[in-house]
Amino acid sequence: MPFDAGGLEILGDDECLALLQTTPVGRIVFTHQALPAVQPVNYAMDGRDVIIRTSPGSKLAAAARSAVVAFEIDSYDAERRTGWSVVLVGQARRVTDPEEAAELGALDLWPWVPGGREEFIRISPRLCSGRRILRSPAPAGRTGRAGSPSG
Repeated sequence: MPFDAGGLEILGDDECLALLQTTPVGRIVFTHQALPAVQPVNYAMDGRDVIIRTSPGSKLAAAARSAVVAFEIDSYDAERRTGWSVVLVGQARRVTDPEEAAELGALDLWPWVPGGREEFIRISPRLCSGRRILRSPAPAGRTGRAGSPSG
């Protein structure tokens, strides 16, 4: 298994894609009014693509049209001091084809927030990277939470 310069395990594409199947919520990073924006979203996978369901008038729907975005998921165990992160970077596009939208409507993807969410955003990854933090001992006098004294 390869490691980066910081000692984190580098995850391969297949493992990154497998991890994308394990969590229902991620974060999309996009540009809103010329500034970076991050929004948590629930999602589903369609092959290698991330599918997000949103409302037609949302800032995410407007910002993600034909834009390059990042999508991130992670998991961690603060007590064991382990975790992983996967980041995809790719082109987001609004799904406009009625047949494609009907196929995506059959995915197990239901918004967690109230209101109509009938627009789909498809993110096709161009770059995929992942890192895993292996167990590391806590510094003396510290617990798994950064800055928290033990005891």
